[in-house]
Amino acid sequence: MSGKIRKITPNLWFDFQAEEAAKLYTSLFQDSRINRVTRYGKESYDPTSEGKAMTVEFELDGQYFIALNGGPEFKFTEAISFVVHCEDQAEVDHFWNGLSEGGDEKAQQCGWLKDRFGVSWQIVPTKLNELLAGGDPDRAGRVMKALLQMHKIDIAELERAYEG
Repeated sequence: MSGKIRKITPNLWFDFQAEEAAKLYTSLFQDSRINRVTRYGKESYDPTSEGKAMTVEFELDGQYFIALNGGPEFKFTEAISFVVHCEDQAEVDHFWNGLSEGGDEKAQQCGWLKDRFGVSWQIVPTKLNELLAGGDPDRAGRVMKALLQMHKIDIAELERAYEG
């Protein structure tokens, strides 16, 4: 982690996909990198894990993470998700397409998706807050109704709903 211990670092528990997940995530976000991979030795909890990644320390756009290959004991749930704030439709498309590939299609609604590792993400255009908080409850209601019909958020469609 670039030599500095952070006060708070999200730790993600994977079965044995931590390194693969970190590679995918760092390929999608700018200013991202894998900083360190620690590998299991002979004294591992599982003899078949020798040489595999134990922890992967990485950062996404300046946010530090640790990914742990801890085995199949725990699974991700939607109770924790990562919100990705997007400036435009191209950015929404980039993150949605990259993170949703191979993921759970049933878990995709209103900008939420579950990636192929089971991690939940919210791909949200910054424009959404402007449209919902515009002060006109009728416009906000139309935006919310349109949003509830979407998987990947379509900014142009939300703007059309806002205008009526």
